Amino acid sequence: MTRWLVVMFLLLFPLCAQAHEIGTTNVRLMLHDDRTWTAEITTAPTALANKIGPQAGQPRTAALDADIVRTRLTAATPIIADYIEVRFDGVTSPVRLSVAQVEMPDDIALPAFVVLHATGPIPAEAKAVTWRYGLVYSTYGVAFTAAHGGSPVTRWLDGDAVSEPFPLASAAEPPTRLEIGAQYLELGFRHIVPEGLDHILFVLGIFLLSTRLKPMLVQVTCFTVAHSVTLGLTMYGVLSLPSRVVEPLIALSIAYIAIENIVTPRLTPWRPAVVFGFGLVHGMGFAGALAELRLPPAQIVPALISFNAGIELAQLFVIAVAYFAVTFWAGEKWWYRARIVTPACVLIAATGLFWTVQRALAG
Repeated sequence: MTRWLVVMFLLLFPLCAQAHEIGTTNVRLMLHDDRTWTAEITTAPTALANKIGPQAGQPRTAALDADIVRTRLTAATPIIADYIEVRFDGVTSPVRLSVAQVEMPDDIALPAFVVLHATGPIPAEAKAVTWRYGLVYSTYGVAFTAAHGGSPVTRWLDGDAVSEPFPLASAAEPPTRLEIGAQYLELGFRHIVPEGLDHILFVLGIFLLSTRLKPMLVQVTCFTVAHSVTLGLTMYGVLSLPSRVVEPLIALSIAYIAIENIVTPRLTPWRPAVVFGFGLVHGMGFAGALAELRLPPAQIVPALISFNAGIELAQLFVIAVAYFAVTFWAGEKWWYRARIVTPACVLIAATGLFWTVQRALAG
């Protein structure tokens, strides 16, 4: 069993190192009355510069300030434009691209985000448009606004996938609350399974403490209440911490929970409080996936509720899979803790510590 866990860890580790990428890119695609379209692509500048760097003859490096990023991306706009595909009724529209903004707060060394501005013509009598951006490796949102205004219609794409057609004639019709709810329920679930491997490991750390139901329920309840609070407060701007602080803390929480599982097999008096504290941090991490989308005010409340519900469903799914995969048949065995819990927690703790160092250095 221990060998099996080690093999699984080695297979998953490269994926784990890239966990929690949702929300780093978002797109606003807009049609205008002068028969042109524009797209604002907001994304992580250092990652983008390093993705297209080799094609532009530029070395990969983490030492990129705002001026260097702007210079590199401006020189590489023809290359980036080739990864943008806007089609009207299947016909590709020419793309003109420029670097509109490189945001660099005073309190950090690296640029926070870059905004790329793309534009092109709309063919006469076009009925629908599709979008594709080939420089994204994770889930991102495309908010589409028709020429005659109205509320944006958001679609979620996985990596470089092509969007479903946006109908030009009916695009201004605002989505119903049910449509918004379903969309963000799915996004919340996907934010954990399969894209939130750091949160999955934290939930598994909670699960592995004990085979008894009460310790699990106490911890899950504390975690749910805590991340629900900060998810809402962060979305409304009441509470905010930079991601360079939140992400290492999330990773550290994974390591702490796993290490404590190794040290003690019982629910200690301080464990619920610790889980609650870490839940506050995870909530700010969850909010990052929504805050960067700049949702219209009318969509914030239904999106917030649905997104949080999706997270809860994903957590229950992770616990159910872990229970039926291992605990259901081995939980009462004398060797369960020695052969399952301890090796698994060692691997989880090692991953959490690795992420802590990786994210601290990246920030």
